[in-house]
Amino acid sequence: MTITRGASARGQERKVRELARRLLAHDTRAAPAVLNIIEERSPQGRARAELLLAEIARALDPQASGAVIGVTGPPGAGKSTLLSALVREWRKRGRTVAVLAVDPSSRRSGGALLGDRARIDHDPRDPGVLIRSTAAGGRLGGVAPSTNAAAEAMAACFDIVVVETVGVGQSETDVEDLADVVVLVVQPGSGDVLQFLKAGIMEVPDLLVVTKADLGAPARRARQDLEQALAALGASTIPVLEVSALPPGRGIVELADAIDQRLQTVDRRARRLGGRRAAAVREFRSEYGERALRALGGERAALERLARESPHATLPELVATLARAAGVEP
Repeated sequence: MTITRGASARGQERKVRELARRLLAHDTRAAPAVLNIIEERSPQGRARAELLLAEIARALDPQASGAVIGVTGPPGAGKSTLLSALVREWRKRGRTVAVLAVDPSSRRSGGALLGDRARIDHDPRDPGVLIRSTAAGGRLGGVAPSTNAAAEAMAACFDIVVVETVGVGQSETDVEDLADVVVLVVQPGSGDVLQFLKAGIMEVPDLLVVTKADLGAPARRARQDLEQALAALGASTIPVLEVSALPPGRGIVELADAIDQRLQTVDRRARRLGGRRAAAVREFRSEYGERALRALGGERAALERLARESPHATLPELVATLARAAGVEP
């Protein structure tokens, strides 16, 4: 897909390239306009997004870009309160932070119900923090259609990019395709999460956080139960931290340190490349249906086809590759 030629189109291309240049130069003021382009769903909007992402992909080394942290957990677990405290801790450490909060969608408008500032407490005058709400659009998996591209773009500009998803469970796995580190947040008494882990329904995260540590014994029991479940799964090395975001706070510094330690062991290039390919297959299935995916030989065959593509190919380019191969290119 290309931007229609003409004086107006050339002007649009220049603006898109300039936004990409500013983002790569860590100009955080360019981020809202970049996200607006990525979230456009019109054909021309998609063409601008493809150009933008291609400009970023050519210039950016994932290993040197900002870290992408996925934060997931059941409703009411305290993810937003926890993130408010984490953002403050990261800013104390001199790091810029973008939070992409995937909200439930309004059935009437399709937009995010909660909005950018309804949940995460931050200083709106601080240019080093961006909070952006994105509608889930009725998608399972806890991640909106444009979130993968948005996370990769924001990682070109910010030191930390957080993707906060709408829930957790059997379908909440998409965040693993885009994050360098996945943090699962639970509160005392979250029996569903414990059962999901034991049954193998839910993937084991990189870090587990028990919120509301100020409750004392219930939080300790929750941590012990989770540690036992992880040990039974052969994942006893996964850290389980008790955290309270209420003043004066407890465990926030330790959580930030644990995330840093995990990031030091992650091959971001390999993880993001594999995640981008998995996301492309998911987007292809969502847009063209199961029949089109079967025409490619199924999910595994589609992934094998994408493995032959350039590691710099963007998500839209990978989806287009599958569409051409399946004979459903628009």
